[in-house]
Amino acid sequence: MSIVQSEALYGKRCKSPIGWFEVGEPSLLGPDLIYKTLEKVHIIRNRLETAYSQEKSYADQRRKDLEFEEGDKVYLKILPMKGVVRFCKKGKLSPRYLGPYEIFQRVGKVAYELKIPSELALVNLVFHVSMLKKCIGDPKSILPIEDLGMKDNISYEEVPVQVLDRQIKRLRNKKVASVRVLRKNNLVEGVI
Repeated sequence: MSIVQSEALYGKRCKSPIGWFEVGEPSLLGPDLIYKTLEKVHIIRNRLETAYSQEKSYADQRRKDLEFEEGDKVYLKILPMKGVVRFCKKGKLSPRYLGPYEIFQRVGKVAYELKIPSELALVNLVFHVSMLKKCIGDPKSILPIEDLGMKDNISYEEVPVQVLDRQIKRLRNKKVASVRVLRKNNLVEGVI
């Protein structure tokens, strides 16, 4: 193993001059040995710096600096942890984001305080910027679950208003009737 490989591998200089040179290579003595060694160490350092800067540029392409202002609407990211119930949500199909919530004020360079409803009173009000996602669109167009009349099993009652169309499909041995109905719940009318 050469001195350059030794220093690159272990991060410190080799203490013994044995094994610095390849077989058949003429041995160097005195200042020539030190000069060649320092030259190889310099080359290795330059290559490591180049590799580091390339990796940093790749990482910086995905990084984006987020800044919010007071009054902006943001979603709050929920960290899924096995066996831990946070924000009254649990299970495989639990949402990844809650909200939208309004930003109350900026705390420090990368932290924001949110206006959170009283249901989540046990949660700290200050969150890191990485836990927030900007709400794009009009949050007023989002229908609140409370107004839909949702039950505990996440179902709601629909009322049929009018029969729009009827069809009878013939299979080999039987006939199947299908009906298109206009249904209405508390807020929305839809065709099903």
